[in-house]
Amino acid sequence: MRIRSSSVMLLLAMTAIAFGVSGCRGTANSPAAKAAPQQYPVRGIVVSTDSASGEVLLKHDAIPGLMPPMTMSYRLEDPSALSELHPGDLITATLLADHDAAGPINLRLKNIVVIAQARPDYKPKVQYHVPAKGDAVPNFTLLNQSDRKISLQQFRGKVVVMTFIYTRCPFPEYCLRMSSNFAEIDKTLQADPALYSKTHLLSVSFDPTYDTPKVLRNYGSAYVSSNAKEPFQHWDFAAPSVADLPKMEQFFEVGVTPGENGILQHSLSTVVIGEDGKIVAFYSTNDWTTAEVLAQIHRAAA
Repeated sequence: MRIRSSSVMLLLAMTAIAFGVSGCRGTANSPAAKAAPQQYPVRGIVVSTDSASGEVLLKHDAIPGLMPPMTMSYRLEDPSALSELHPGDLITATLLADHDAAGPINLRLKNIVVIAQARPDYKPKVQYHVPAKGDAVPNFTLLNQSDRKISLQQFRGKVVVMTFIYTRCPFPEYCLRMSSNFAEIDKTLQADPALYSKTHLLSVSFDPTYDTPKVLRNYGSAYVSSNAKEPFQHWDFAAPSVADLPKMEQFFEVGVTPGENGILQHSLSTVVIGEDGKIVAFYSTNDWTTAEVLAQIHRAAA
């Protein structure tokens, strides 16, 4: 279901997703070894392209931890992708930056995703749905950590908070952050038994081949509260079937691209679903706070 045109994946959407991977800096084992480049998510509008230099002039938003909003040229890690970018395209990408004593150097872009196409002549084979308040959520079926089938329909009458992860994700600002935030939400809700009984948490893996029920249980055990009578009663870790995965990714605007060594490049998607099965709030980045989501839960359960 992933749409590709050579090295650029085109996802036509109505709103932007903050897409990229926040990386970990490695430690050199020898003087000849180089530290892994730092990775930053970036979002911006293509101003122009230069085929001679292989660079794109990008007017981008602030890049947390690196620079404020600005317009500057960037080299592409894969120069062939340049031909598929056009002035006015809204893109997200991963910005790679090496670092020396003076700061970041050798800036370049990879994992470029066109999320709003400036040219009207491109019609993607698959269009990703952008979750919006009031959208009815389809009744997706999943296999949970207890090797039991569950469906979103069974949680009607409760406020469901759902996010997407995969257990092998090594990046602290992505899946690990989502799981840690959910653990904090779970703990806070436990302090209010009435609200706790009206809510449910759901972490959905987009790596169903590897994330079997046993793997999901082992992963989830590190996050669910040890004070709960039944650790997974309030929080399921589950995955759709391989066949159903593309439909779920498409509805919740989750972009996933296979990488090396089992590492998946992916976007983020977290939703609050009301008691009626309709979306209350949607978060497409990693910058939401537990306080924000808890406020949405309180309003939805009121």
